[in-house]
Amino acid sequence: MQNPETLAWAEKLGRRRVSLSAKRVFDIFASLVILIVTSPFFLLLALAIKLDSRGPVFYRQVRVGRYDRDFRIFKFRTMVQNADKIGLSLTVGRDPRITRVGRFIRKCRLDEFSQLLNVLSGSMSLVGPRPEVRRYVEAYRPEYMATLLVRPGITAPSSIAFKDEDRLLENSSDPERTYIEEVLPPKMKLNLDYLGHISVWGDIKILFQTVAAVLR
Repeated sequence: MQNPETLAWAEKLGRRRVSLSAKRVFDIFASLVILIVTSPFFLLLALAIKLDSRGPVFYRQVRVGRYDRDFRIFKFRTMVQNADKIGLSLTVGRDPRITRVGRFIRKCRLDEFSQLLNVLSGSMSLVGPRPEVRRYVEAYRPEYMATLLVRPGITAPSSIAFKDEDRLLENSSDPERTYIEEVLPPKMKLNLDYLGHISVWGDIKILFQTVAAVLR
């Protein structure tokens, strides 16, 4: 992360410490409220996952977080057990590894809600650049590393813009190459734009936009 572009962003964000602190307070408060209100529904969802297929309720994948450090992300399991060992890190179209309950969960984006646990632990934020696996971070251009100066988020403007990226990759002969060369650059542009306007009110607006996008 020691490159001129990232260091320039670090200086900019250093001048916004109050906004970043307020963002963290909002993350903790909002996450607790959402978890308390939705806990009965997610207990039923956990039961459905267990009854539908063999394996744990949560899938914990290693992602790259703030300051280029690895962490384990919580996601409700939507694929067969050990899916990461029998296919790509990306999910493309109607991936046969996805379970029946998993298709419903993915369609409604419910698998991301378990990441509220990551928000409470401090490894994630409600809103921020989506965390990638290490192999895609290794393909980052120097300026993209600036997105690792903040906590990764459950949602982001790039998540809304590319909410159907699995469909975009479905017809590619090399989905990983297509992702790195064609999808990642515009996503990173949106992530860097988010960094330039980061605020609590901006996060609230993005959360409502995410709900609207899922409902559509």
